[in-house]
Amino acid sequence: MHNIPLEQFAKLTGRSISTFKRDFQSIFNETPNKWLIKKRLDLAHFLISKKHQKPTDVYFDVGFVNFSHFSRTFKSEFGVNPSAIEKNHS
Repeated sequence: MHNIPLEQFAKLTGRSISTFKRDFQSIFNETPNKWLIKKRLDLAHFLISKKHQKPTDVYFDVGFVNFSHFSRTFKSEFGVNPSAIEKNHS
């Protein structure tokens, strides 16, 4: 959930950034950035829908820096605003 640069992940695995991205893509069939955002959104969805947390409390904890970006990305992924999920479970 920390915003660690991809270069750091590459370094930790002993690869160049381009090799890390290429290897990651071949294993997970998506870029590291898209994979990470998807995982963050999945966790946010779980926290909002199952743990009944507020979207304004969740976005930063899952690794997003600003709420508007989180909300836009969440709606793009799930087809609904995070606040709509919260209202359905209130």
